[in-house]
Amino acid sequence: MWAVVDCDNFFCSCERVFRPELNGRPVVVLSNNDGCVIARSAEAKAMGIKMCLPYYQMLQQFPGSGVTAFSSNYTLYGDMSARVMAVLREEAPSVLQYSIDEAFLDLSGMEHLDLKTWGEGLARKVRRWTGMPVSVGIGATKTLAKVASRYAKNYPGYRKCCMIGTEEQRVAALSMFEAEEVWGIGRRMAKSLEAYGIHTALAFAQRSRGWIRSKYHVTGERTWMELRGENAIDIDGLETTRKSIMTSRSFPEMIGESGELRSHVANYAARCAAKLRKQKSVCSKVSVFVQSNHFCEDLSQYDSFSSYTFTTPTGTTTEIVDAALCVLASIFRPGIRYKRAGVLVSEISPADAVQPDLFEYDPEKSRRYRSISEAIDEINSRLGADTVVLAAQQYTKKDADGKSVKFAHAIRRALKSPDYSTRPADFPVN
Repeated sequence: MWAVVDCDNFFCSCERVFRPELNGRPVVVLSNNDGCVIARSAEAKAMGIKMCLPYYQMLQQFPGSGVTAFSSNYTLYGDMSARVMAVLREEAPSVLQYSIDEAFLDLSGMEHLDLKTWGEGLARKVRRWTGMPVSVGIGATKTLAKVASRYAKNYPGYRKCCMIGTEEQRVAALSMFEAEEVWGIGRRMAKSLEAYGIHTALAFAQRSRGWIRSKYHVTGERTWMELRGENAIDIDGLETTRKSIMTSRSFPEMIGESGELRSHVANYAARCAAKLRKQKSVCSKVSVFVQSNHFCEDLSQYDSFSSYTFTTPTGTTTEIVDAALCVLASIFRPGIRYKRAGVLVSEISPADAVQPDLFEYDPEKSRRYRSISEAIDEINSRLGADTVVLAAQQYTKKDADGKSVKFAHAIRRALKSPDYSTRPADFPVN
């Protein structure tokens, strides 16, 4: 048997853990630069607030509605996710984190338990220990468990846990479940199924195997098998290492000065390097792109993209930032008002399988850079993101009052909550 544990309205719930007075009130979380809505509480959904609604339009359409908006706080969300996963690992033999707010649990060897009661207890424990509401779905396959978790989330009568444990329960659950909502059935496939008159998961599962394979190949066949109770999705295949990593942003305001643009690109490169190390990888290529504001037709337009290739793959912040800044210097054009930039690291390989260049590799320099990066990761993990940054990541500019300020980020987050659980200065105090 498999279980899926899914956090309810995760971003909004993270904010509510430390602001309990917001329970029962509409809450939304905004995208980078406070652009649009990317997460909504149940109350916000009921009001009619749509995903991706621009924030300024939300203010116009719902004046005086009492909606509380937050800038995205990924440091807080990542830490809350880690806390939830730590609880899950105490309760199941094997746990695979599938996303920031969802995990698969292998329940092999637990069949002697009343799994429905166990799942209800797990949801209560996660809520009690972390403050996070979760829904638990249990089924013979991962896809059936995903179906069950949707029922647990949407219907309070399941007490946060739904189990599809019998053939009768499987048929009943799939007969009321829309095909387009099934994990593994994408938008294009859903439209195709609708053209064939297949609207429910049960109708999909009742088609012949040969018909499914001829129309939707091996991917569709695996989903079909899973819905029929046959395990077909390898859990090891779910845990994949990214082949490329990109960090890019639109700037709150257009930038014309090279020093300010350098600080943003350095920040993007540093974040790519940190993500590389988190998945224990290195890269061979660093690419940088810059774009002007295409909506300002009265300004000069310019786009450019270029790359740097390492002779020896690396994952250190210093080397990746240096390479990104070298690329930026080669493509920067004075007189352009830049609106967006980004850094892409590619040709990724495992960190324990690096083949050094015979002529240019300096083992002492490489060891020193790795030590610096590891120290930065450790300090920022304990004290909060950007506690320690490279000098290239900072830029001094004048604020609205004419005072000189330094910043090490490129995102407008005027509504960001404190880093309650990771930065000592932000710890809640009674």
